[in-house]
Amino acid sequence: MSLFISQAHAATEGPAGGGFEMLIMLGMFAVIFYFMIYRPQSKRVKEHKNLIASMGKGDEVLTSGGLVGKISSISEENDFLAIELNPNNEVVIKKDFVTAVLPKGTLKSL
Repeated sequence: MSLFISQAHAATEGPAGGGFEMLIMLGMFAVIFYFMIYRPQSKRVKEHKNLIASMGKGDEVLTSGGLVGKISSISEENDFLAIELNPNNEVVIKKDFVTAVLPKGTLKSL
């Protein structure tokens, strides 16, 4: 039988990497994940919540759909606001879709 199969000799030492090294590696990945993905995203969410809370009637805003207009009314109970695109057109959108509050006079310059 040993004619066709070479003899395998067991190594006297354990495997090349231990379990402790694997835990250190997982910990490093968790730290990288936190600083590169979770923390910047939570900062953006906090800034957007502050932006939504600071909006008022008469502010000029930009929506995620690309609409630019002036806030004509805000509904506090169901998080919707009406944006006046021009004196004849008004749209109602959810507050979450506002991406930026523009400086005063932006609509006149467009």
